[in-house]
Amino acid sequence: MKAPSDLLRLTTAGSVDDGKSTLIGRLLFDTKSIFEDQLAALEGVSRRTGDDRVNLALLTDGLRAEREQRITIDVAYRYFSTPRRKFIIADTPGHEQYTRNMVTGASTAHLAVVLIDARKGVLTQSRRHAFISSLLGIPHMVVAVNKMDLVGWSRDAFDGITAEFREFAAKLAVRDVVFIPISALEGDNVVRRSERTGWYQGPSLLHHLETVNIFADRNLIDFRFPVQYVIRPDQDFRGFAGEAVSGTIAAGEEVLALPSGRSTRVKEILHVGKTAERGSAGEPLVIRLEDELDVSRGDMIVRKRNLPQVGRRLEAMLCWMSERPLEVGRPVLLRHTTRTIKAYVTNVLYRIDIDTLHRGPAQALGLNEIGRVEVETADPLFFDPYSVNRSTGAFVLIDPFTNGTIAAGLIRGGVQTPEDLLRADGAGDERRASPDVRWEAAALTREEREARNGHGAAVVWFTGLSGSGKSTLARAVERLLFGSGCQTVLLDGDRLRHGLSGDLAFSPEDRVENIRRAAEVARLFFEQGSIVLCAFVSPYERDRQRARRLIPEGRFFEVYVSCDVDECRRRDPKGLYARADRGEIAGLTGVSAPYEAPADPELVAPTDESEVEELTDRVVAMLRASGVIPDSAG
Repeated sequence: MKAPSDLLRLTTAGSVDDGKSTLIGRLLFDTKSIFEDQLAALEGVSRRTGDDRVNLALLTDGLRAEREQRITIDVAYRYFSTPRRKFIIADTPGHEQYTRNMVTGASTAHLAVVLIDARKGVLTQSRRHAFISSLLGIPHMVVAVNKMDLVGWSRDAFDGITAEFREFAAKLAVRDVVFIPISALEGDNVVRRSERTGWYQGPSLLHHLETVNIFADRNLIDFRFPVQYVIRPDQDFRGFAGEAVSGTIAAGEEVLALPSGRSTRVKEILHVGKTAERGSAGEPLVIRLEDELDVSRGDMIVRKRNLPQVGRRLEAMLCWMSERPLEVGRPVLLRHTTRTIKAYVTNVLYRIDIDTLHRGPAQALGLNEIGRVEVETADPLFFDPYSVNRSTGAFVLIDPFTNGTIAAGLIRGGVQTPEDLLRADGAGDERRASPDVRWEAAALTREEREARNGHGAAVVWFTGLSGSGKSTLARAVERLLFGSGCQTVLLDGDRLRHGLSGDLAFSPEDRVENIRRAAEVARLFFEQGSIVLCAFVSPYERDRQRARRLIPEGRFFEVYVSCDVDECRRRDPKGLYARADRGEIAGLTGVSAPYEAPADPELVAPTDESEVEELTDRVVAMLRASGVIPDSAG
């Protein structure tokens, strides 16, 4: 059986008439993935429409309305393969009115190709589709600067577009962005390197698609097996069929069935009708359990010590796909993995202006609009944040009367009420208080301290892998702010583990507790009016969100210090990667322990692409734009 990395799902995006359909046609044509009768039909249609050459865009623009208007309306899927890899391409519309179609086509993609017309530069739709690709958690992005032949293969034009897009992409949670100059019409740098771009030293588009590493993007840690149906051919066989959407499982492992919560062990794993020692993400499996548990369609089998979140109240990013606007409180059906239950949207927190990425107040969402909402379900769901697991972190809303899909949702986490935050549950999940104590208000308010400091208080949370440069960047920011007269505090993992967290190791539980303590300390300094710079690996999204909830809206800034793990390993400032390779360290984040990259940070700081000075200026500019520091500071 081929490895999952042998299949690449990609989507094309960009503004109208940037050449998406032509690019796909060129890929199919130059890789000889078109049958002779298809080519003959294509030539005939091209002649009838007045084209002086074969119009490759017609390979994907299959609707009559698309051919007449020469635009893409529906999502078209095309398949082709090379000796290295198989591909599924989703050709999505460029028009703003078809944003929902773009979301549909990109929802399962590993990589997004954003086309930009070299003559027009970065347009609103270019930014819109790049943002949606980032929102959907697509880890790899190729910016294909098309129609380079129409600007005389100008390197200056290409470099200008690259610089402008990089500046915009710094706000997005995309760690891998590659820029390629192409001509889809002529075929330059699409399948083969072009001699007309001697100044470009990178790969052709196809070579990049064949070699990009997508296997590392799969969640192989958290085993999630939504049951699709029960197989009972006779009284001696009872198996549960479905697809392992993440993680791995082996015969003999202890598992838990949700929602019953009963545990047992895996008796046997069947893959394509044969017994297998192990099942992995993406594989269709039949799992037999040692005990006769009540498990049916919509239930989920997970590892006993690795559980999803369970709850009825969700916070999610929602793309509204219906012409009828969202109505808070209106009953809908929510489909999540193999389960469909009743639900309703209880609150619209804000709407995103996709052109500027600014958040604005909203009471509802209209067609193609995206916003952050709260959803309540009739029964508990078993979910993970979308940033951790794209399968258990996504859902669709269905109109119960028409059975049509009206929205797509990406789960950020469970909704926490103020009572939840103050509940002393002893599990380390939320804020805890010792018994027989009460909170005493400070003698001086934060507002008084901010007035004397001449700037606002804030928490800037730097997160990233070991060796990514979190502390280096945080120290540089502190030096610049301090030199401008700002009151600052720097907290980092090493400092806390030399005292406050000196009793903690590096188990998942200890990591959670360490970040809980760090967040509480940051909050205390925040209330003293300081700009608190926190540099922690903080690998879990839920812990970072807990820290965010301690700080008022608009005063917490998450900075994702992104860096390729190979570059982190090369730097290895503390020798941790080398020790992990020798087996001296277990559970190193990014090697043998998971890291959950932020889904929606305020800033992405790629230290493997930009200098510290440039990134420092970006952080300070972010604080200035938010009003935390005056224009004269920094």
